[in-house]
Amino acid sequence: MSSERAKAPSPRSLSGLAPFLRPYRGRILLAGLFLVMAAVTTLVFPLALRSLIDGGLVGADSLSADPGTRVMALREHFFDLFLVAVALGLFSAARFYMVSWLGERITADLRNAVYKHVLRQSPEFFETTQTGEVLSRLTVDTTLVQTVVGSSLSMGLRNTVMGIGALLMLIWTNPTVMIQVLGILVVIVLPSLWFGRRVRKLSRTSQDRVADSSAIAAEVLNAIPVVQSYVAESREATRFDASTDNAFQAAVRRSRARSVLVAFIIIATSAALLWGLYQGTQAVMAGRISAGHLGQTVVYVIILASAFAVLGEVYGDLLRAAGATERLMELLDTHSPIASPAQPRSVQDQSAGSSVVFDHVQFCYPSRPDHPALHDFSLTVAPGETVALVGPSGAGKSTVFQLLLRFYDPQSGSIALNGVPTRELSLEDLRQHIGIVPQDAVIFSANAMENIRYGKPGASDDEVKAAARAAFADEFIGRLPEGYDTFLGERGVRLSGGQRQRIAIARAMLKNPPLLLLDEATSALDAESERMVQAALESAMEGRTTLVIAHRLATVQKADRIVVLDQARLVEQGTHAELVARGGVYARLAELQFAA
Repeated sequence: MSSERAKAPSPRSLSGLAPFLRPYRGRILLAGLFLVMAAVTTLVFPLALRSLIDGGLVGADSLSADPGTRVMALREHFFDLFLVAVALGLFSAARFYMVSWLGERITADLRNAVYKHVLRQSPEFFETTQTGEVLSRLTVDTTLVQTVVGSSLSMGLRNTVMGIGALLMLIWTNPTVMIQVLGILVVIVLPSLWFGRRVRKLSRTSQDRVADSSAIAAEVLNAIPVVQSYVAESREATRFDASTDNAFQAAVRRSRARSVLVAFIIIATSAALLWGLYQGTQAVMAGRISAGHLGQTVVYVIILASAFAVLGEVYGDLLRAAGATERLMELLDTHSPIASPAQPRSVQDQSAGSSVVFDHVQFCYPSRPDHPALHDFSLTVAPGETVALVGPSGAGKSTVFQLLLRFYDPQSGSIALNGVPTRELSLEDLRQHIGIVPQDAVIFSANAMENIRYGKPGASDDEVKAAARAAFADEFIGRLPEGYDTFLGERGVRLSGGQRQRIAIARAMLKNPPLLLLDEATSALDAESERMVQAALESAMEGRTTLVIAHRLATVQKADRIVVLDQARLVEQGTHAELVARGGVYARLAELQFAA
């Protein structure tokens, strides 16, 4: 997505919002009606003012009438003006409410759509896109869109209608003056459009720099313990200062360019206003028009000039929102390479778990295309079998899990679950059949009950507690201040590492899948807790297929089969005794660990 940053957005980029506007066509039409009525009411005001001046103040009939009659006539004219003001207020209020509602609703829909879309992206997307940048688009960019849809766009349309209306009225009532003013306005518009291109580019650059700052903040705040343990607070603060300063400098350049644009428009339109006023006073002095006609002309010129000035300001907002919309559309146009097939097949459940077959799989991560993570990897796991994956770090053990969950697809070879290629299964069906306990237990900002229930959203409280007891988590949860209703904090900061791991194990047990993946599931437990959870895991393994990643070989000696990976290849497999006797990679790992 960064490759697109050099492009300067244009107001046409706002067309990307069309799918989000379409469901609310009725409200948009109603808001447009109120907008037009408010603009028309504004344009009626000069006519009422002319009637007041010519008919109630300086007209021949008014001057010859007695004072009482003149007062009554003035009251009628002022009452007409008041009615115009009331109509303007009501139409403006209705327009404001409708447009504000549309802004809030469309922004919420856009934010939901972007978030939902990002959730469905494969890990490949997050290899190249920082989380902070995504958060910036969800917050800063959608807020800019809300400003435009809920305010600026309405103001722009209203002032466009008023400007065109005032222009037409001036041409109708005073064509000679208006032709001259119109020529001046053309001279204003052309440089404004040319200068607006620079404002567009600077607006996009400013938004990108803000996103960079958000990305740094998100990264650092998610790693606070590491930052503080390395006494890197000052370094990170300096790095963030530099990023925010870059954003500030970009914003200053944008604001400077936009200020020049606004100043030019205001000065030029004021010149047009003064020229029109000068021509009007000359016409009154020559007797070609009345004083009321001049007053009407002056107000129309003011409406026209102010409309152009507001449009200059709104155009800047439109450019910023166009950049934001373009960034959001880029995100929505990002398609995950991992998707469910159009006509997925279904997984046939087996009584003793699931069978798994890797057939000559070749895989490289997208960010490391020249470095194989698995090379010609073949493995068959029978239903109900427990297979341990061991080997040095970087050998490809976790890659096996990621391919099985179809976070990635191999470049060649195939993977099958119960005889059905995983590419032919829907992602939901495939992942519903798999439960995983990761090495780094993920705890959500919720209570203990909801964290365990994450494995099976419809589970009852009794089922959740049963899973917690099976994972030996019930005891420590019971000691929390509010038991299962205790809020565990962001990322489970109120729990120890072993407690977080047992919550994750209980979550997987509650899901009760036919295929269980354990990625160092007991790595964060003390010796006593490990024995307890190991017994619970052994119970959970019964009747299902289990793949276990382990660095501590003592935890996998009871596995039906141990598969050894080294440098992305399957190099050995067998039982613990067979592999020790063979004297290969596993024997060397066992010697190092058990001797220690």
